[in-house]
Amino acid sequence: MTPIRIVVLISGSGSNLQAIIDGCKSGQINGSIAAVISNKADAYGLTRAKLADIHTEVLDHKAYASRDAYDNALADVINQFSPDLVVLAGFMRILTPDLVQKFKGKMLNIHPSLLPKYQGLNTHQRAIDANDAEHGVSVHFVTEELDGGPVIVQAKVAIESNETAQSLAEKVHVQEHVIYPLVVQWFSEHRLTMEAEHAVLDNQVVPAQGVNYP
Repeated sequence: MTPIRIVVLISGSGSNLQAIIDGCKSGQINGSIAAVISNKADAYGLTRAKLADIHTEVLDHKAYASRDAYDNALADVINQFSPDLVVLAGFMRILTPDLVQKFKGKMLNIHPSLLPKYQGLNTHQRAIDANDAEHGVSVHFVTEELDGGPVIVQAKVAIESNETAQSLAEKVHVQEHVIYPLVVQWFSEHRLTMEAEHAVLDNQVVPAQGVNYP
């Protein structure tokens, strides 16, 4: 089976990037990261990539006059590396429909909520404020709708009575670092595809809220 080429987009510390780097290094993922691209030059994820001898690129969104201009340039940079899969790992940009279309079916995102709940930001505090009993994280294919593409996997955590947004975020991060490499693994093994706006795993349509992990 031919190893896949992965491009990872980041804006920050890159802890999910590190989980995927580790997954490639251990052989869990049948592939390698061809490049890490950040819209912020000071993103620590760039250091993680360099420590793993992975090529890095910085494309500062502030240098572009519009979202469309930036995304057109970003697509050009991504395409230089001929990726089979594009992974958004804390990339804090809302993508234009044109960019999403270019990589439809081979772009993944991770979102810290049990989608379709709490799309957007501040998900941990919103779950606490709603008195939810559980919270979690979702990995999904990227479509034009913000945090709205087909969900592949969800992992759940309990919300305790004394929970803070910070403590809840830490619990969710633990799950993120397990399920994101797992989904990339499935994709690398050609077990996971997106067909007709559905995630398909092992030739079965994945339920609307994804596979529950574990």
